Amino acid sequence: MTTPAPPALEIQDVSLAFRGVKAISDLSFRVEQQEICALIGPNGAGKSSLLNILNGVYVPDAGEIIFEGEHFRRMQPLEAARRGIGRGFQNNALFAGMSVIDNVIAGLSRRSRLTLVEEMFRLPRARREERRFRERAHEVLRLFGLDRHAATAVGTLPYGTQKKVELARAIVAEPRLLLLDEPLAGMNAYEKQEIAAVIARLNRELELTIVLIEHDIGIVLDLAHHVVVLDYGRKLADGPPQTIRDNPDVIAAYLGSERTEIAA
Repeated sequence: MTTPAPPALEIQDVSLAFRGVKAISDLSFRVEQQEICALIGPNGAGKSSLLNILNGVYVPDAGEIIFEGEHFRRMQPLEAARRGIGRGFQNNALFAGMSVIDNVIAGLSRRSRLTLVEEMFRLPRARREERRFRERAHEVLRLFGLDRHAATAVGTLPYGTQKKVELARAIVAEPRLLLLDEPLAGMNAYEKQEIAAVIARLNRELELTIVLIEHDIGIVLDLAHHVVVLDYGRKLADGPPQTIRDNPDVIAAYLGSERTEIAA
């Protein structure tokens, strides 16, 4: 009998406090392989703090993270990236004056195994690595339809296009788990639908497991396979979108007057 694959990610009894103020309290849930899991909740609910634990920026006060069957109290950010955890940020963390392709290549920097001497003097191994990184970046730009912008300074592009560049940089190193912090923030309705379609495509075509934070509930309910609702650091609800849509505690604590709009 074939042993079933472990969940992509398990959060077990995780707690985190800042100067005695609880950001996350005894939080547990799991994310299955190749699932889009959305974290929702009001500002201050602990969503971004959780992503920072998952990619090693914060150390939880209690509990543990299980990534693909391996148990961790914490991972350093570099270790998280090398193990296959990618991260996108709420505010574009792009280098505005650099070209699109160089921004994407920056996402491969943690894969470099060059010595300082090889890099400084552009020795043969350094040149081979540069060619390999540039070829990989072009592959990803084609996936996003960005190849025509490869030489363009990223700061001159529309905001929605910049978000695609950031997503391209997040996946260029081929992560198996992608963490996205409000990838649709600051966008108009058309841009939101476009980027949501890109996220769905990454999940489907690259078989990526995705954990994302998003405030647009309508898009969350259409996009996610699984929704976790946080309220002041505690889990309020956890389940498929339809269950969350109809949960009276979620409606009372978070969705409120949006209920009619969401139901429609």
